[in-house]
Amino acid sequence: MPELREERQEVGTCVELFAGGGGLALAVHATGFRPLLVNEYAKRACESLGANPPDPDEPEKRWPLVPGDVREVDYAEHVTEGVDVLAGGPPCQPFSLGGVHKGMEDERNMFPEMFRAIRELRPKAVICENVVGLLRPSFKPYFDYILNEMRLPFVERDKEATWEDHNEILEKLLANDTVEPSMRYIVKEMKVNAADYGVPQIRNRVVIVAFRADLGVNWSRFIPKDTHSEESMIRSMREGGEYWDRHSEVADDVKKRVIANLPDLDYEDPEVQERLKLKPWRTLRDAITGIDENEGKPLPYVTEEAVREKLEVGGIPDHIGWPGARMYTGHTPNVLDRPAKTVKAGVHGVPGGESVMQLDNVNFTNFGGGSGYRYMTVRETARVMTFPDRVVLAGPRGEKMRQLGNAVPVKLGAVFSGAVADALKSVGALKRPEKESD
Repeated sequence: MPELREERQEVGTCVELFAGGGGLALAVHATGFRPLLVNEYAKRACESLGANPPDPDEPEKRWPLVPGDVREVDYAEHVTEGVDVLAGGPPCQPFSLGGVHKGMEDERNMFPEMFRAIRELRPKAVICENVVGLLRPSFKPYFDYILNEMRLPFVERDKEATWEDHNEILEKLLANDTVEPSMRYIVKEMKVNAADYGVPQIRNRVVIVAFRADLGVNWSRFIPKDTHSEESMIRSMREGGEYWDRHSEVADDVKKRVIANLPDLDYEDPEVQERLKLKPWRTLRDAITGIDENEGKPLPYVTEEAVREKLEVGGIPDHIGWPGARMYTGHTPNVLDRPAKTVKAGVHGVPGGESVMQLDNVNFTNFGGGSGYRYMTVRETARVMTFPDRVVLAGPRGEKMRQLGNAVPVKLGAVFSGAVADALKSVGALKRPEKESD
């Protein structure tokens, strides 16, 4: 993507928790924040972080990785200077629609560790990403408590108190406005769809951004606005549209089928008119052909032989065929001319076809399943997550897909980390790159 290709200018420091394969860490680093500490628990994800430097131009520099249980991290030992941004996505399984829905009772709920990190590091800003399951009615009270504890992280919960009891204390303090600004945070939560920011994937998430209140940041000026829309994508796919200029390789019969299935647009609707001013959503076909920093670098075609023999295609790491894809009710494949479905980790069983792709060639045999579709390669999935092709994940196929499913799309992370950087610069809380100096 352009923001990862440009010369990087350091503007501040960051700490990354629950780093996974490094999606959000890559985004925050590319924005200009130097990592002071990166924590991850999963063995394979730690191997991925260790194998991929933050900056390809400085391969000798590695992530300052502190592996292991975040509950055992001693921040004073590893972080010896001020932290500008704390970023991370606490494990989402407790709140995921695909999980067992234990929420705050689940031992994997790591939000308390985010609050501990805020207390001990006192960052100027916090970026937290999680699943929209947090907004379900059953979890909404606890989500409100999460926001309140992030607003007042230094008011520690008594070990004997329930979260409901602690929330009452927090709400009274917030209502009375008696806590000094340096000891509280201004918090904003936003429901976002990654596709609206140029990610070739439908991925609905909650992004929480917090700023230390004494900084006086006016976040409303910097909240990222949608840059892409479904309406513009539909228009671009009409006969003679720009989408087909980009994909001139598509056979006429395929193009006609796609056009015939396009929904109608009400061009008189003011909301539709506004959405048409945005760029088109990116599709799975766009990702495979190459977008942003991969523009002009199409992934080579995966043949039936490659699928049958599990062969690497074109010498590209992780672009390996895989047999046995299946399609049935509740397990339908991605289509090429839409953003991909949400990439999932698949921890709780077989996902709903998110790793399967419908092909233009209806006779394609995938060996062990049916015809006309196949499993996506890890590299294709990484492109859907907007990871640079240079990032090669560790472990067998299942572990690589798990890392991608748990990650934050790099492009989505860059949108929000860039906005946070701009907000902090606006109040003089970050150093400005030399090219921006007066």
